[in-house]
Amino acid sequence: TLLAAAQLAFDNQCYEMAINSAERTDKKLNYNLRYISPFRDLTERYAAQAGVDPAWVYGLIRQESRFMIGARSNVGAHGLMQVMPATARWTAKKIGLTGFTPDQISDRDTNITIGTAYLKLALDDFAGSMPLAAAAYNAGPAPTARWLSQRPNFDPDFWIETISYKETREYVARILAFSVIYDWRLNGNALPVSDRMMGRVQAKRKAFTCPTAQMPKS
Repeated sequence: TLLAAAQLAFDNQCYEMAINSAERTDKKLNYNLRYISPFRDLTERYAAQAGVDPAWVYGLIRQESRFMIGARSNVGAHGLMQVMPATARWTAKKIGLTGFTPDQISDRDTNITIGTAYLKLALDDFAGSMPLAAAAYNAGPAPTARWLSQRPNFDPDFWIETISYKETREYVARILAFSVIYDWRLNGNALPVSDRMMGRVQAKRKAFTCPTAQMPKS
């Protein structure tokens, strides 16, 4: 019954309800409904333009909004990728997106364009580290840089467990796990989490000044 409800919700583009219903099953697990992939052409196109893994983008969208285009957080983040207005303005300027206005971040295409571009900027800033970039996307680059300076040269799994904000600590772990599942869903195979955390977390980063992506609740 739950899976039938999840399928009905998905067919009617009620994506959050589809995931919520599918996640409640504990015997019959339907990963196609637990890890849905709407807007695939757009997501893969904008991920390719930004130079980021589409499976990572899908994992992030699932965590941020559960594919609710009009989602808005209590701190003012908007859309599928939950972009803050100040971050959107800064990112739009960095990528040369002319004519951008803050009200556009609720638009599906613009939101994915801005979100994937910001994710790439964070990834480049933190020397290609997916855990660090995910932390920066959630908590902002300043707290992430502080944690990095306090605990340099850590193995990524240990570094994640030392993140001071509980929300960000859990967020990073989920994004990495979701990325593996979406890699399998999209490509039929999956790069393991261990490979997505290759190398040690080191205190090396570029100068990067950006408004906070989304301050965690705790």
